[in-house]
Amino acid sequence: MNYKMIAYSIGRILLVVGMTMLIPLGLAIFYREDTIWAHIVPILICFAAGAAALVWKPKNRSFHAREGMVLVGISWIVISLIGALPFYLSRQIPSFVDCFFETVSGFTTTGSTILSNVEALSKSMLFWRSFTHWLGGLGVLAFTMAIFSSKDSKTSYMMKAEMPGPVLGKLTSSWTFSLRILYIIYIILTLLEVVFLLFGGMNLYDSVLHACSTAGTGGFSNWNSSIAHYDSAYIDYVISIFMLLFGINFNIYFLIIARKFAQIKANEELRWYLIIIAVSSLIITINLLPMYKSFAEALRYAFFQVNSIITTTGFGTADIASWPMLSQIIIVVLMIIGACAGSTGGGLKVIRTIVLAKTARYSVRKAVSPRSVFSIKADGKEIGVEIRHGVLAYFAAYAIFIAVAILIVSLDNKDFSTTVTSVISTANNIGPIVGPVGHFADFSVLSKIVFSIAMLVGRLEIYPILVLFSPYMWTRK
Repeated sequence: MNYKMIAYSIGRILLVVGMTMLIPLGLAIFYREDTIWAHIVPILICFAAGAAALVWKPKNRSFHAREGMVLVGISWIVISLIGALPFYLSRQIPSFVDCFFETVSGFTTTGSTILSNVEALSKSMLFWRSFTHWLGGLGVLAFTMAIFSSKDSKTSYMMKAEMPGPVLGKLTSSWTFSLRILYIIYIILTLLEVVFLLFGGMNLYDSVLHACSTAGTGGFSNWNSSIAHYDSAYIDYVISIFMLLFGINFNIYFLIIARKFAQIKANEELRWYLIIIAVSSLIITINLLPMYKSFAEALRYAFFQVNSIITTTGFGTADIASWPMLSQIIIVVLMIIGACAGSTGGGLKVIRTIVLAKTARYSVRKAVSPRSVFSIKADGKEIGVEIRHGVLAYFAAYAIFIAVAILIVSLDNKDFSTTVTSVISTANNIGPIVGPVGHFADFSVLSKIVFSIAMLVGRLEIYPILVLFSPYMWTRK
């Protein structure tokens, strides 16, 4: 294990995080808030760590798969601890466990909150809270690698451990250049949403804050009532569409730029992602008709919440707990499915759902006709045994972790729906709870720690966090 290289990489990551924290510091100065030192202290810590990393470069810069896993797991915990300091030092969130929970929720783009009164936070803190979504969307390490040039060998190990989805490929021959293309697309989409929200009557601060939350599919808002605060059909549809766009594999946008439309048409995950959104929105709209004045109004709320849940954003315009049971069940199913691989969304991912469904069908056909030869295909290509086994292993680990987390959280004696959906919500990086409890403030310290681990496990897709507890990872030469 190359510990010096891991420490060096974490130092560079903290340097980048420190640079991004200058933005909320600038807002604190602009709005003349008393939170300036709460921003300065973590910035100084990040710059000190970054300076040390730049000065003491390790001679042995070899980097392999297990270093990549360990680096990703440790760095996400470290940036969450550092990112929690502004909330804690300002005393706007008194408990450090709550600060850590809120920051993990931000970086992992979950959007779960312990805050019962969001509007009590200062503007700079609210912005930092939402900006963590934007940073965590494509990945903090990805952002760092897009800034610093790196050899593809070590960059690939980190990206495969951090980027969401079972398959990750380069857009070009260079990982660094590929990441820069992705971030250009990411920034352009974010700025486009800001412009559209400005046209809808949002002020600049609110537009940037909500665009950052949408881009990272996180869902933090500066209002207690979330997007419902604006009560605007235009804003609802703008955010709905951008949530949908950020839930798509970013490779698709590169294919659009490269005019490779045949590959886009053949993309099975994209097709099923859009079908699931369309069908779910229609069913929920029909189910909600008795609650709303017209089909158009029911569609507005159904389409928004479907996109909010499947992309794991978590913005709200309606009280899902008051919806009919059919709609609530569909919402829970969408929580599990999640968005596309290679997007900023969380969840199991549509492609994994497709592979699991086709593997199940394959098993049934084999049982009926053992001597026949069948193959499992996606996008017109055969899915290899290694990928199928990887998906099944991930699903098994995912299910076991969910079950254990539910058992621990059940010690709080909340009702069934709250207990189950709180774990599913955090592990799938979604945010809201389907139940009478709207936030996580009333859970015990133990449950909040479990939720924090669940958010990290969900965002990093289990393995980078689990390997930190594996003796084999640390002792093997």
